[in-house]
Amino acid sequence: MLSAEFIVNPISGGKDKSRVVSAIGRYLDASRFDASVVYTEHAGHGYELARASGADVVVAVGGDGTVSEVARGLVGTSRTFGIIPCGSGDGLALHLGLSRSPESAVKTINALNVINADVAYLNDSPFFCTAGFGLDASVALDFAKSSRRGLGRYISLAWEEWKEKPLDTYRISSPDGILFEGEAVFVVAANANQWGNQARIAPMASLTDGLLDLVVIPRFSTLEIPDLVTRLMTGHADSSHRFLHWSGPSFRIERAAEGAVHFDGDPFEAGTDFTVSVRPGALKVIASAQKRKI
Repeated sequence: MLSAEFIVNPISGGKDKSRVVSAIGRYLDASRFDASVVYTEHAGHGYELARASGADVVVAVGGDGTVSEVARGLVGTSRTFGIIPCGSGDGLALHLGLSRSPESAVKTINALNVINADVAYLNDSPFFCTAGFGLDASVALDFAKSSRRGLGRYISLAWEEWKEKPLDTYRISSPDGILFEGEAVFVVAANANQWGNQARIAPMASLTDGLLDLVVIPRFSTLEIPDLVTRLMTGHADSSHRFLHWSGPSFRIERAAEGAVHFDGDPFEAGTDFTVSVRPGALKVIASAQKRKI
């Protein structure tokens, strides 16, 4: 029998977790798993609990922040990582094909379809979905400070930033040379395909190819926003002529001024010089068996 520990963030996404805990009790295969449930009590606690866990399967129950914390705690171990998504964006979970229905998510854990997923790094810090510079990072920082959650609030903050924030200037290179120099609205290093809520900024990204996908969106006009958003939400961002893309094991990102950065939706203020890289197959992750491309 396998041991399974569920690390629950009781406040993520502003959602009550009693339905999730009930679903674990009702739908987890008791003939296969010996389950326990623990709750996070403060920022960073998910990492601490995951690092200390001796369970065969460790499951994050929460949003992108909780998922990132727990996953970071498991990097470099032989334990398997699972997700029951309960957040505002749920980017990594949606890339993996996981349902936001707690009952369905628990049944996916029962199936135990495990992949060896790549782990990305921003300098020395691991991330699992995306790291971003520019508008998305500034919006993520504003969103983290906001008392309101949800997609509507995120969109309103993005509109405010779009109207007021000047563009950053970047110099981006790979080991083969300079790739891009100039102003950009977004610079995104993608391990998975999306920011969250199926906003697929890097629809070609794979968690199992041993590569990062670097996306740059240079300056565009306000009139172009509806077209770009439609492409983003339908998984066709790469069909826009504004979409610049490179794949590789590492990139250097330099910018003219300090400012906001995020990885996996967790925003912070940082400097001007960064390296993004990838460690292939470094984390065992439960994915949907129905997802064709992971």
